[in-house]
Amino acid sequence: MTDTESRPGPEPMAPVRRSEVERRILDAALRLFAERGFDGTSVQEIVAAAEVTKGALYHYFDSKHDLLYEIYHSLIARQLADLGAVLARGLPPRETVHAVLTGLIRSTAEHIDEAKVFSREMHRLDDARMRSVRADRRRYHVMFRGLIEQGLRDGVFSTATPAETVTLVALGMVNQMPSWYRPDGPKTAGRLADEVAGFVLAALG
Repeated sequence: MTDTESRPGPEPMAPVRRSEVERRILDAALRLFAERGFDGTSVQEIVAAAEVTKGALYHYFDSKHDLLYEIYHSLIARQLADLGAVLARGLPPRETVHAVLTGLIRSTAEHIDEAKVFSREMHRLDDARMRSVRADRRRYHVMFRGLIEQGLRDGVFSTATPAETVTLVALGMVNQMPSWYRPDGPKTAGRLADEVAGFVLAALG
């Protein structure tokens, strides 16, 4: 969720919908990538864990790299859809920022294994898939920044901090969650989400 561009025109993508077999393959790949790493996991181990044939895996996915990309794509597609749903509600800027950030943090916490695997293994992607990843992240960044810019134009937020800086700080914290968030930690995802959203809104004034 970084980089800069002009505001995107199209609506956010819908969450990825998959067959039961695809879901089993992705779940097995995620579990094994988390336990053994991308390089330490073979295709044979994935199909054994998913209880499918290699033919079934290759019917849906081109390679292990395709599985890694799809783990990320499912995560960002869900987050973009959530962002679009909040924006469509037409809430005031402060309420919208709160809803977006709390939803994003809860979603990231709920799917922290996907976020961890992707954060650790994203460098394995080829150039084409990496461009797609960056485009998705840029799209979220631009949509969130547009929300802050609207609040600035409306006089709801203080102009002391540029919208780009607010966006980098807010989304940068979420992007770092795989390195420090623990589901069994002393703070629930809901409490963390409220605290972070409150902090950002306090800074916006």
